[in-house]
Amino acid sequence: MTAILTRRSNHLLGEPAPTDAEFTYLLGGAATAPDHGGLRPWRWVLLRGDGREALGDCLATEAPAHQQDRVRRKMLRSPLKAALVFIPRPDHRVEEWEQLAGTSSMVYAMMMLLHARGYGSIWRTGALCRSAGVRELLGLSPAERVLGSLDIGTPDEKARLARRPREDVSAKVSAFDTTAAASRTGRTAGP
Repeated sequence: MTAILTRRSNHLLGEPAPTDAEFTYLLGGAATAPDHGGLRPWRWVLLRGDGREALGDCLATEAPAHQQDRVRRKMLRSPLKAALVFIPRPDHRVEEWEQLAGTSSMVYAMMMLLHARGYGSIWRTGALCRSAGVRELLGLSPAERVLGSLDIGTPDEKARLARRPREDVSAKVSAFDTTAAASRTGRTAGP
């Protein structure tokens, strides 16, 4: 509960970030998230240094002239940008929405594992997901698409936030009522 309530999306991220080997190690844990069929319909592309600059240049060419410098700077907000590539399997009995749900579960597990190690992260989407240039830069096949990226690094001490209060979610939970269901469907309740 403490990990869940203290994890935040961190906008201010500096060095260090996990190494490629540490990222892969943590991914081994995150990949145990629910994944019907064990498809793992995803892959990660890790961008650091010049890779982030190339990504920024690519996105800047698709932006209006007055926003190009800003777009480039946005790609440098963290020492590691991990782009998530979704590779749905349309030929599989597990529907695409469920493959996407499993992929999303893996991402959240990864964010929790990063947090447990003292790293910060924030999920990013936007132009990165729609860019034809990014597709080409990252070498995506026609069947693949970028879902977003995790900016990863060490959070600024000043940016660490207090424990998040637990929300009252009791209105989001109900117990199934067999009598009410029977009256809606015209069937009798019970055996």
